[in-house]
Amino acid sequence: MTKHSPQRIENPSDQSGTNRSAVRQWRLFCLFVLLWPSVGCVLSPKAIDSRKQFIAPELVEANVPSVERGSKRPVLDAVGWVVGIPSKLILWNRRIDNHNISPETEAAVAQYLSDNELSHVKVRLNQYRPWDDMKRLTKNRTMAWPWRYTVGVVSVLGEGILPGRIFGGDHFNPYTQTVHLYSDLPVIGFHEGAHAKDFSRRGYPGTYAAAYMLPIVPLYHESVASRDVMDYVSKLGDPQIEQQAYHLLYPAYGTYVGGAIGSVIPAVSFPAYYGSVLVGHAAGRYASSGIPSR
Repeated sequence: MTKHSPQRIENPSDQSGTNRSAVRQWRLFCLFVLLWPSVGCVLSPKAIDSRKQFIAPELVEANVPSVERGSKRPVLDAVGWVVGIPSKLILWNRRIDNHNISPETEAAVAQYLSDNELSHVKVRLNQYRPWDDMKRLTKNRTMAWPWRYTVGVVSVLGEGILPGRIFGGDHFNPYTQTVHLYSDLPVIGFHEGAHAKDFSRRGYPGTYAAAYMLPIVPLYHESVASRDVMDYVSKLGDPQIEQQAYHLLYPAYGTYVGGAIGSVIPAVSFPAYYGSVLVGHAAGRYASSGIPSR
């Protein structure tokens, strides 16, 4: 009697799982191919071309002083410092969201505004002024009114309901042309100022701002700003500031890369996010090791 070898009966669910895994791996590969050019952009400094700017005269006239500082609130700022611990850990810097911005950082940010002719941009250092920002919203005529009075109003209300003096989060609001800083780091101020510089050259800033809310698109906005900062600090001649740029901007960009991957493949969002941050830290420190001391 001939002995037949047992036949393997495939489980349809196993085959389906294999197909899903293959599709997931292919999507991940395609995503990395798409993200690679933007990652390369971060590695090469390039100043934003701001020869043509769209500036609202009303903002320039009302922008005195261009940098304002919030009053000291020790208890409130201590709470904000604690709330900002996760951000301090992710970027590995205790001055992130420390709500205590030094005169040196203030002077450096003011100099960036002056060097880049951003006289229409307001910088609020640990300051809560939602009503004043709402007034700035109405004066920002470079942005079409449908954008200002929909998304723009929501953005200012969000800043009022979730005050940065508690929740931190350095950012630039394009609808009010205002930089909000809570971290005592010049490079962070430069980066937000670079966003202002980028938006000032856009003929359709409302559309450009709305695109930022889409998945993956923020990688472009962030790379443009980061490249400008890298160019700016390389010309300052201060190795400490230049090193700070590499140590902060690389892992910060990694958060956006990880977020983009997670938006496409939610199943890997956690490892993609923190893995990208770690890669950013490693890449930034490797790149900064070549900075010559002056």
